[in-house]
Amino acid sequence: MRRVALRAGQVAAALVLAVVLYVVAGLIGGLLPANPAWRAPAEGVTIYVESNGIHTDLVMPKVAAGVDWRDLARPRDLRDPRYARYDHVAIGWGDKAFFLQTQHWSDVRPGTAIAAASGSEATLLHIEHLPPPRRAADVRRLTLRPDEYRRLAAFIRASVAPGGRHYPGYDRNDAFLDARGRYSAVRTCNSWTGEALRAAGVRVGRWTPFPWTVLRWF
Repeated sequence: MRRVALRAGQVAAALVLAVVLYVVAGLIGGLLPANPAWRAPAEGVTIYVESNGIHTDLVMPKVAAGVDWRDLARPRDLRDPRYARYDHVAIGWGDKAFFLQTQHWSDVRPGTAIAAASGSEATLLHIEHLPPPRRAADVRRLTLRPDEYRRLAAFIRASVAPGGRHYPGYDRNDAFLDARGRYSAVRTCNSWTGEALRAAGVRVGRWTPFPWTVLRWF
């Protein structure tokens, strides 16, 4: 029994150390800037990065600088198509099982979270119709040049699975769409947000696995 207890203690200690190292690496990656020379222009396309404390979304105008999201943000995919009248769309990326099985934080199960962190090829885009976000501690407003915004849009569109299905969302104003890309503890939903901003040329962390590693830049 002592040997079993010792082994269990070693495993627990190794897991705690792994989590600590992961958090430290994430903080360091979030502090190291990509595109360090970037500065926001005085005028351009206004977008937002918003967080619910776990997950980040990019909030963008439905039509701006030659980019039109209405082919992805379709009224017919909503429980209430009237919400498609909103002029902004929030888009985030993540693990399919986690998205579909955790409508509320109380629905989160350790097995679902561990499976997602271990790696999954099944991913979704979450698409929400909404007005421009209000100022809040978990919302960041930034302005992009038109060419930067188009690069951001190109990155997002490259994450769409060709011929993918649409799925009902959590509420009346959102839906899911099959996506491309592998989700893991290394490439989280927040890492994807950081990748999108880096692709646009925006100054942001080199690796952004946590919400605050994204928001701190804006």
